Amino acid sequence: MMNVINRSKNELIISEASKLRWEIGENLHDSIIESIYMDAEKISGKVVSFIGEKPKFDFDRIVDKIVTSKWTGFPIMFLILAFVFWLTIVGSNYPSRLLASFFVDTIHPILKDYANIIGLPLFIGGVLIDGAYISMAWVVSVMLPPMAIFFPMFTLLEDFGYLPRVAFNMDNLYRRVGAHGKQALTMSMGFGCNAAGVIATRIIDSPRERLIAIITNNFSLCNGRWPTQILIATIFIGSLVPPVFGGLISAAAVVAIALLGIFLSLVVSWGLSKTVLKGEASAFSLELPPYRPPRILQTLYTSLIDRTIFVLGRAVVFAIPAGMVIWLVSNINVNEISLAEHFIKWFDLYALIIGLNGVIVLAYVIAIPANEIVIPTILMLTILTLGISDVGAGSGILFELDNAADVASILHAGGWTTLTGINLMLFSLLHNPCSTTIFTIYKETGSIKWTLISTILPILMGLTVCFFLTQIWRISSGI
Repeated sequence: MMNVINRSKNELIISEASKLRWEIGENLHDSIIESIYMDAEKISGKVVSFIGEKPKFDFDRIVDKIVTSKWTGFPIMFLILAFVFWLTIVGSNYPSRLLASFFVDTIHPILKDYANIIGLPLFIGGVLIDGAYISMAWVVSVMLPPMAIFFPMFTLLEDFGYLPRVAFNMDNLYRRVGAHGKQALTMSMGFGCNAAGVIATRIIDSPRERLIAIITNNFSLCNGRWPTQILIATIFIGSLVPPVFGGLISAAAVVAIALLGIFLSLVVSWGLSKTVLKGEASAFSLELPPYRPPRILQTLYTSLIDRTIFVLGRAVVFAIPAGMVIWLVSNINVNEISLAEHFIKWFDLYALIIGLNGVIVLAYVIAIPANEIVIPTILMLTILTLGISDVGAGSGILFELDNAADVASILHAGGWTTLTGINLMLFSLLHNPCSTTIFTIYKETGSIKWTLISTILPILMGLTVCFFLTQIWRISSGI
């Protein structure tokens, strides 16, 4: 009897629970439906206009009509990127000089004095202080300020919602060459740092198209190459016209090199997609997010910690051994001249065929860890080969000069011509990635083969372009 009563109670409880769950489910279902209708009503209220009614104001739609238009989209894109580059270059000049003055002019003599006090052997002091430390100091001084400006600006554009519009504008162009529209974003990131640009290719889902983006990212002029481009253009291009137009022509020459890099990235992307990375461009859905105010604190953290410090740390790790090598080859003598001078004399003959010289070739070989030390290395090697003793801080010690005219006098004394300057600008665009980028390419691809292709391909292109330009120049000049 008790079992029957208990079973009846249990059935009643189960029945009541089922009814309660059904009522809750119905209420939840009604709530969801009501929420959907309310959201739809809000959306339609914003975007739907009835006949005879004034169109609803939509900020995003109005801006998109301008920034994604086939007539105004590209000019606006170039103007925004040009402003970011200008702000990066101009804004980094003073802090770069300040850091260089602190690390090179203040700390370096203190370290030298301390080494003498503790009786550190001259050879060890030279390798560690004049080599490793000076190289690290130049990399930090030249590399940190531009990245600290460019990456936050780039991240602000990303947070605001503009960068997806850049990909939208460039999608058709990259799809025609068998690449991915998002490659435009990774190329833009490469203008700040090629290593960061390679990492940014993670936004591309297709392995084939991501590989194309990785291989061609080196054609973006990173911030380490901008100072070389600007200085050489000022000395050798701007000097060809009256001084009043010198700055404008120099800037136009640098912009032309940057645009050439973009053009070559498209050409190489097309070649890769038709040969070793054959395939059709993949279709993808690109969501244009709403415009929103940038998150300043998150932007600073993302750009300064995740990007700037990360990339700078890798560059410093590679710059330290490079500084040691620079000092060693400049101070170890064989037959009364340094190893550096032996190399320069031996390679001069071959380098002249492509319109360069042995100093430039050696500078790019030992400055693989960082493009930022190319000009200091060239200046140091030039005075070393010329035997100039009243400029710089000593053999194997990197230095820069504040005055472009002083740099020009040293380079002209080293036999540089306008052809040398133009070829250096081209070779600065078309040469191997820095060691930080090479290491990043290997980490991202996990392949030695693709790392070697990414490294060697631009060198071969650079040598070819410089060779043909030199021959055309000499034929036209009657040499």
